[in-house]
Amino acid sequence: MTLRKLAGDTLIYGSGFILGKVLNYVMIAIYLTWKFDGETEKYGLYTEFYFYVALLLVILTLRMETTFFRFGSEDGQKSKAYDQAAMLLVLTSGIWIACLFLWNTEIAAALQYPGFEMHIVVLGLVLALDILVAIPFAALRLEERPLRFAALRISGITINVIAVLGFLELMPILADGGNAFVQSWYNPEHSLLYVFIANLLGSLFVFLAFFSRYFKMKWNFDKELSKRMLRYALPLIIVGIAGVINQSGYIVLLKTVLPGDLMTNLSEGGVYAAATKIAILMSLFITAFNYAAEPFFFNHSKNKEAKQTYADVAKAFTLVGTTLFVGILMYLDLIQLMLGSSYRTGMHVVPILLMAFFMLGLYYNFSIWYKLTDRTRYGAIISSIGALITVGLSFYLIPLFNMEGSAWATLACYTFMAGACYVIGKKYYRVPYDMGRIGTLVLLALATYGISVFVNGLVDGPLGITLAINTALMGGFLWVIFGMEREMIVSVLRKRSGG
Repeated sequence: MTLRKLAGDTLIYGSGFILGKVLNYVMIAIYLTWKFDGETEKYGLYTEFYFYVALLLVILTLRMETTFFRFGSEDGQKSKAYDQAAMLLVLTSGIWIACLFLWNTEIAAALQYPGFEMHIVVLGLVLALDILVAIPFAALRLEERPLRFAALRISGITINVIAVLGFLELMPILADGGNAFVQSWYNPEHSLLYVFIANLLGSLFVFLAFFSRYFKMKWNFDKELSKRMLRYALPLIIVGIAGVINQSGYIVLLKTVLPGDLMTNLSEGGVYAAATKIAILMSLFITAFNYAAEPFFFNHSKNKEAKQTYADVAKAFTLVGTTLFVGILMYLDLIQLMLGSSYRTGMHVVPILLMAFFMLGLYYNFSIWYKLTDRTRYGAIISSIGALITVGLSFYLIPLFNMEGSAWATLACYTFMAGACYVIGKKYYRVPYDMGRIGTLVLLALATYGISVFVNGLVDGPLGITLAINTALMGGFLWVIFGMEREMIVSVLRKRSGG
């Protein structure tokens, strides 16, 4: 069954990209909140730097991953599309490295962080390496080789994690113990720089694993094919830029809109960033789903039952997404303990952000029509309006509600994008989504959370009582949705041999 195949691939991509991300978030969202406890502005600074990395990654990869799926899925075109996409990214990474070394001082000044030139150079090199591995990773996805994908992702993140622990835990011990070599270069005040260097080591390992692929390419530039690919990709770049702004731009908006000074605003941004990392548990599932679903959608686009399959996928996504929504919120009192104590004041925004990321996942489901019909300009328009909603509402709501205003702006943006994509998609590529069932599952999840808030507010008991009530509610939610979707759940979980 194709739905079971997608579920299996999502699970494997989850163990690769998502398990890797989990390791990364354990180090960043959890370990660093403890390491930087009482220094929330440092975590805000970290978050802002990685926002710029994510933004530049979209621009400099030219969205060639999705473009490669589109052109590489055509008969006999996979190798040619791969070569053209890879050559374009070699060009953009080369230009970026040149700019990085020529103007890192000017970049630091523009960001209001003079003295952080080395941080910018190191992160810039991470960005260049991530650009160069984008198409090799995309090829593994199109070839449906999730195990190798998973192995490389996990290996890179593991090296990153080990290096972070080495720099922030082992090196101080050696320096304090009198190790002359470590004392000659190690400075505990440069902890953020060492985190970036650790990231560089992980990215370098992954790049070297793919390095031989560049010698197997045919370096024959096809001007016509490249023009077609870039024409297809340009609206997707706009989509990607808007997506990064919507998902991570809060740190710049909080830094800019909040009434405090730079460090105070960064501190508030750091607390909000830690809250988003709890909500990212939903986003991680969405990312794993998207990694598996995007090539899946293209590979099955010519099947007679493709549209029904896409509808089934959306319903299955909703089933898992609403379960995650309820599960995280029922045990949020425990989950928040993973963060440093200075970062737990932002937990009130987690429910809003969880629903926002869920709506983003629905948007990914509904957006397949403009990718399959080559109407990517609609994706650019919808995402751009979404970004305007995020920025506009942030400027209005943040002064009124502080970080909660940013969360509501994100939810409004993704709700609009999912709704607009669904409505417009019905005109160009009608998929029979079961919106009644999708809506019912969402309302059931919200109702379960609402009952939890109401009952626990009345009882106002200790943590054990709260968890007991929430566990009962979680069990009730699972019992209801299993009754509603028994056939689908059983068909996905059933062993292949028994199918």
